[in-house]
Amino acid sequence: MRWSASILSIWLLFCSLVSAETPREIIAKAIVVEDVAEQAKLVKSLAGQADPVIPELLTKWKESEIYIYEPTEPAGPKVAVLLVGPKDAEDKLSAIRVDSGAPLKDKDGKDQRLTTDEATSADTDSDVRVAMKVVLDFLAVTDTDPVKRLKVVEQIGLNQDVEKLPVLLEREKVETDRKVKRAVGEAIALVQLKSEDAATQIKACDALGALGSIPAQDALKALAKETKDAAVATAANKALTAIATHLQIVNTAGTAFRGLSLGSVLLVVAMGLAITFGLMGVINMAHGELIAVGAYTTYVVQNIFGAGLALAPFGLKIALPGMKMTGAGYDAYFIVALPLSFLMAALVGVLLERTIIQWLYRRPLESLLATWGVSLVMQQLFRLTFGANNVQVDSPAWLSGNWTIYDVILGWNRVFVIGFAIAIVVGTHLLLTRTPFGLLIRAVTQNRQMAACMGVPTERVNMLTFAFGSGLAGLAGAFLSQLGNVGPGMGQDRIVDAFMTVVVGGVGSIFGTVISAIGIGVTDQSLQQILGNPVLGKILVLGAIILFLQWKPAGLFVTKSRNLES
Repeated sequence: MRWSASILSIWLLFCSLVSAETPREIIAKAIVVEDVAEQAKLVKSLAGQADPVIPELLTKWKESEIYIYEPTEPAGPKVAVLLVGPKDAEDKLSAIRVDSGAPLKDKDGKDQRLTTDEATSADTDSDVRVAMKVVLDFLAVTDTDPVKRLKVVEQIGLNQDVEKLPVLLEREKVETDRKVKRAVGEAIALVQLKSEDAATQIKACDALGALGSIPAQDALKALAKETKDAAVATAANKALTAIATHLQIVNTAGTAFRGLSLGSVLLVVAMGLAITFGLMGVINMAHGELIAVGAYTTYVVQNIFGAGLALAPFGLKIALPGMKMTGAGYDAYFIVALPLSFLMAALVGVLLERTIIQWLYRRPLESLLATWGVSLVMQQLFRLTFGANNVQVDSPAWLSGNWTIYDVILGWNRVFVIGFAIAIVVGTHLLLTRTPFGLLIRAVTQNRQMAACMGVPTERVNMLTFAFGSGLAGLAGAFLSQLGNVGPGMGQDRIVDAFMTVVVGGVGSIFGTVISAIGIGVTDQSLQQILGNPVLGKILVLGAIILFLQWKPAGLFVTKSRNLES
């Protein structure tokens, strides 16, 4: 078999003794030797060595950037050189020896300069280029960065390149990274599907089925269709069945995770509204704009950590200088932005409560209309300050990646929002049940008049409670800035979802809001997965919510609060 002969030649190469010469010296020797077969042999001898100079010099050789110089005075052997640096008045360049990396010396021991006409460009034959590719592929598989190794190994497997099988077999013996080791085993099995030996193909099918290899489906289908061996076809179909079962489990787990993360997003967005609307009974249509306050605060903090920001509200030019931080220092902007987002939204909430809301308690229609007008004003202020177009907030590195567990992709940002939502719920619960301020909030929401008679400063409690709910909205905006662009209308895109979540859970019930958010998120993602149509899934969720509220108008958990008083 032709491919097995190629594998055998490479395999013998790996088993040969390692030369005492350095990679530079081997490449320099290969360049000046005239026999093409000897050139290819010398290049292949570099396989398995991890010197970074190898890909650099081989690439330059392949791109004709290396020259061969043969000294005449005094006469000497050919030398492989790199011509580098700026040209002088005589169009000469500095000559650097390939074998040592040192400057080429003339007969007087001085650094020698050459023109391109005084040296011959080192050409490469097709056999030499093939040998180069083998060496470079091996280097990529042995890269110190596991992410790069994983990418190369996966590509070799998808290409089913039998020439790389020895490379994979050697790597499997020494690989320590769990994810890369699994990918190496998967790639070996994929390549072995191309074998002409039925036993090898059956073993590869069994391995791919055991791994639940999703990328192997096309190769297995092709093998089952093309093979003339019934045992091989049976093994391929068995592997496809095992992969289909694995894929179903992956899709179910992925749907559950996406539903939980969507529910957490809904919860983060609705938690502030659960305070202002659920406990205080204020229909705040500007809640979405308070979310935008938190998002824009995150945007400003990011730019202060970076290159700075120029704003022009009402024609006034304001330049915010940047600290020009990079790396981990720059990524820390989000840690700073979280409390600032809460604080800025809370301050806006205090301003809104003191100027408008305090006069509209127990007047739901008036509060709805007034806060709707406030939302329009705030949207216009955002446009005047930051522009009408959306702005981009960069995610820190520690929120940009993902974990892949048995083919289930867990995005770091979505894992963070789940933890973030849990922290907000726990913090809010502790505030309401374990602090003097929480006792005052519960007293005022249950019976305002009685609380006032007992000396509770109801106006101050109202102000601080509204500020707390507004601050939670700002925290939601900070996180939503990591999931999409920030714009003047971003709050309006979330306000309906927020009210829906609070109403379904039961107005005034924090626990109901949690259950409602998770239930809506999981149901939405499940219907999208089952129906294969995101729009139809959302329509069915909305229809189900309408029918549910017809059955239970007060929501899942009914809580007596002042907005239910007669």
